[in-house]
Amino acid sequence: MPLHQLRVVPADVSGAGLRLTLNAPAPAPLAACTLPHPDGADLVLGVLGASHVISVTDPARPFSEQVSCTLHATGTALPGSAEAPGYRLRSDTRTHGETAFRGIAADLRHRCEQETGWLGGSFPGDEAALTALWAVPDGPGWHWQTWHLYPDGDNGGGTVVHTESRWRP
Repeated sequence: MPLHQLRVVPADVSGAGLRLTLNAPAPAPLAACTLPHPDGADLVLGVLGASHVISVTDPARPFSEQVSCTLHATGTALPGSAEAPGYRLRSDTRTHGETAFRGIAADLRHRCEQETGWLGGSFPGDEAALTALWAVPDGPGWHWQTWHLYPDGDNGGGTVVHTESRWRP
């Protein structure tokens, strides 16, 4: 899947402001790709402004997950874990020093450029300002992970917000 060089300043500039919103109307992504499921419930990965939206295109049971800073009214602070019928999420936020942070960014960029099931969006100003998404069919549903990288220009290094989710109809 591609790594998109986005020419917009990211709307989300801090992992601390991310919120989780389920089943809200999906905003138009800056970059997207659709992954087919062998049983028909395709998945759409979408990069927003340093955040993401993931939508399951199952007519009988549509589902979406949005992790962004823009839906404060309907979203809740990004929890360490969350569950809903057929869905679960785990998230982790870590601050890394310069070498580790740049290594994570380089690895994710490579995966987005070379491996199947990946989508990435990088933002101007720092090649480590990156959102990466990966997904694979999981039985009748999906398993996905996301990484939101926020460089700390003043101190070097940066913050990585990682999520891992599963959805089953």
